[in-house]
Amino acid sequence: MRVQRASGIKFDFEPRLLTEMFDATVARLGAKPAVNFLGRITSYDELARSVARAAAGLQALGVMRGSRVALCLPNITYYPVLFLATLRAGGIVVNVNPLYSRHELRRLLADSGAEIVATCDVPDIHARVSSVAAELGLRHVITCPIAGALPRGKSLAYRLFKRREIARTPRDGRHLTYARLVAGRASATPVTVRPDAAAVLQYTGGTTGILQAATLSHANLVANAEAIVVHQGGERPGQERVLGVIPLFHVFALTTVLNFAIRVGGEMILLPRFDRNLLLQTIERTRPTFFPAVPTIFSVLSDAARKRPVDLAGCNCVSGGAPLPLKVGPAFEQATGAKLVEGYGLSETSPIITCNPIDGVNKRGSVGPPFPGTTIEIRDRKDPTQILPAGRNGEICVRGPQVMKGYWHRPKASAAVRVDGMLRTGDVGHLDKDGYVYIVGRIKDVILSGGYSVYPRMIEDALYEHPAVAEAVVIGVPDPYRGQVPKAFVTLLPGHPATRAELHDFLRDRISKIEFPRDLEIRKTLTKTLAAKLSGRERTGRGRPGQRRDSRRGDGAARQAGAPG
Repeated sequence: MRVQRASGIKFDFEPRLLTEMFDATVARLGAKPAVNFLGRITSYDELARSVARAAAGLQALGVMRGSRVALCLPNITYYPVLFLATLRAGGIVVNVNPLYSRHELRRLLADSGAEIVATCDVPDIHARVSSVAAELGLRHVITCPIAGALPRGKSLAYRLFKRREIARTPRDGRHLTYARLVAGRASATPVTVRPDAAAVLQYTGGTTGILQAATLSHANLVANAEAIVVHQGGERPGQERVLGVIPLFHVFALTTVLNFAIRVGGEMILLPRFDRNLLLQTIERTRPTFFPAVPTIFSVLSDAARKRPVDLAGCNCVSGGAPLPLKVGPAFEQATGAKLVEGYGLSETSPIITCNPIDGVNKRGSVGPPFPGTTIEIRDRKDPTQILPAGRNGEICVRGPQVMKGYWHRPKASAAVRVDGMLRTGDVGHLDKDGYVYIVGRIKDVILSGGYSVYPRMIEDALYEHPAVAEAVVIGVPDPYRGQVPKAFVTLLPGHPATRAELHDFLRDRISKIEFPRDLEIRKTLTKTLAAKLSGRERTGRGRPGQRRDSRRGDGAARQAGAPG
């Protein structure tokens, strides 16, 4: 009997630190561009000097081996600087989405044990971060001014015309500016760290549906960056221009934009948010050679190409974070001249597990064969010790150097997603005769909205905090722009009236904008079908017992890829 097992091509991988990978690139390509933020270019030599000063500043603030430093930043030059500086100082990076609500920030920062958080001077973001940091007693908040990363002309204009939109840094012992952070020593005290040490805490509902941190080591992340080089057929030192519109706080961008660029000495072209016109202008100005993004962005570019030329000839594009609609790939390639392939991964796997080849057979509807150094098996969902025969759908399980150490401080949860040394992804699919993976559903329900992972439970739990809500269920409904958006259904307790507007207002400070239901219906009752398929309230003892629907494509929480804003 032929069982479903496939392995990617072998490649020589020597575990090393992310900072060692960076140092090697600086040594051979120091004069090459490293970061291009809205036209301001920083070379690898300049980046290295900034990293050294920031690392020394972090050590002066008490960062040592194992300290957690949270980065709550958009795509801006400060991110790669502070990412590498934290690792240089021996610390662990905690990735934080700046769009998180106060409640989500509080949970994540408390769980990680972060001592320091860096954020930007956008007032809304800065106020949320500062408030939560004070509540939790974080030692320091580092304010990174947007204007300080811009080209000179844009920086002056930003300070002049946006001055009311710039947060002021409080003058107290907790807050400091980035300028003050890097004002001290020119280099950090060396810290001994092993390649298998934790480098990043990447929060995800992942394979469990509960917010927790995948602990990714230096070796995990270096291995995935090395595998990209092998996957695309080798490296072109100093020649890659990597377009980063998906946010670096997501592991998809962290690996495919930042770490890949560092590995090959490429130029990171960073955009702080998705803006169609800005993206089109950036493509024309910089001519990227490598472009990872979510399906929504590729669809937007295809539509834009109907009105104006979008020239991406010679650019290798990778779609992740959500299912790539079958029509989008060919339409995008025809409209732009680029190559577009689809991949798949999890936060728990740093993140890439599979990807269609850049040069080779690109099977539409498949997420491709295993990545270099990766082994995939299809196992029985009820008895994961059994590998299924060809032709049957089962749980996708993976082994490789990119697989996480485990969940941060959760040994039971870490053990629960392992079987025979493999990671259980929670995704259901099969392999074809060529070893290509096809995903047909997921065990745990997640709504994939424009590449972000939205968990119905988070929205439902927020609705249940309202005193008038008796039952609440949330589903994903089709949306032409984001693929899916959440929709909520509620019933009210007798004698407790509430309106849609009131419930919407109630949710605003409890969930993020990404999670906010596009629509909310108040019903007298929830039908048996709706409640049975969607409520899943047996976990809290509220509402009707049942099971959420099983949607197409793997656990998007772990495949967070960023999304247009």
